[in-house]
Amino acid sequence: MLKHVVGTALVAGALLAMASGASAAEKKYVFALVPKNTNNPFFDQALAGCKKAEKELNGAIECLYIGPGEHGGGDEEAQIVADLITKKVDGIAVSPANAAAMASALSGAAAAKIPVLTWDSDLLPKDKGERLAYVGTHNYDIGVNLAKRVMEIKPKGGSICIQSGGAAAANHNERMQGIRDTLAGKASAESPGERLTGQNGWTEMAGCPLYTNDDFTVAVQQMEDILNKNPNLDAFVPTGGFPQFLPDAYSNVATKYKDKIASGALALVVADTLPVQIDLMKKGLSAGQVGQRPFEMGYKAMYFLKDIKDGKAAPADPTYTGLDVCTPKTADTCIGGGS
Repeated sequence: MLKHVVGTALVAGALLAMASGASAAEKKYVFALVPKNTNNPFFDQALAGCKKAEKELNGAIECLYIGPGEHGGGDEEAQIVADLITKKVDGIAVSPANAAAMASALSGAAAAKIPVLTWDSDLLPKDKGERLAYVGTHNYDIGVNLAKRVMEIKPKGGSICIQSGGAAAANHNERMQGIRDTLAGKASAESPGERLTGQNGWTEMAGCPLYTNDDFTVAVQQMEDILNKNPNLDAFVPTGGFPQFLPDAYSNVATKYKDKIASGALALVVADTLPVQIDLMKKGLSAGQVGQRPFEMGYKAMYFLKDIKDGKAAPADPTYTGLDVCTPKTADTCIGGGS
């Protein structure tokens, strides 16, 4: 009987060892794609790109999509990244909501030999050593192109309100700098640029810029309030698609100003070019959209992390994924990139 038990144990042990060996042989890299929040159609596009890469790589990687349900101030996202480092995932691609907090959270990644990329939003210049490269939009150029469209509509200048994401989000501050510098006709030293107080004919409204913290309901309410209180506002420019990500609520507000948008009395120009946003523009509810390519960000980040883990060089820093500049006249042909 003892002999039988020992024999059974040996067989079980051998099976376990074989399973373990097979498991080791089949081990896949687990790469975390961390958005600022998961309640955002923009980041859904990045997830789709990430999953496409996962499928193409045929079991070599797992796309672990994880982030806060809501944007918040970035503390929850930073904690998620710190936990990923503790759990020793194979790589991290993160869009920092709070650049300073994220740099602190990433401080243990190098020691744990976990390669880190930023996408969509980057760390502050002094902290860029905490990641290997940035993959995403040239955020300053989003602002430049938003401002150029505004200037096409309002060549003589006027009053403007900029709506941003979070005050600590480096990407939105860079976009704001691009808007301000372009309208002012003068480069500023650092983001978010110098407030417009009459430069080149442009003045920012009191109480602006507005900060949404990526809360779309707040974004729509802010838009409604500022337009109601300032009927002669010349330009309203969100640095992200925040109000448009609630298309019905946005439509209810923007429809009141449809004639002003059509006549050029109100330059309503918005960042991002998701399908729902292009539809809104086609309905006459915006005068222009300047979009990013989040699908490519999620897609390329997975391939870059795999290359790094396989001993290849990190991608160029920065690696830009391009922009799409859309107007009502180019709505059917303006989107580039892959999805």
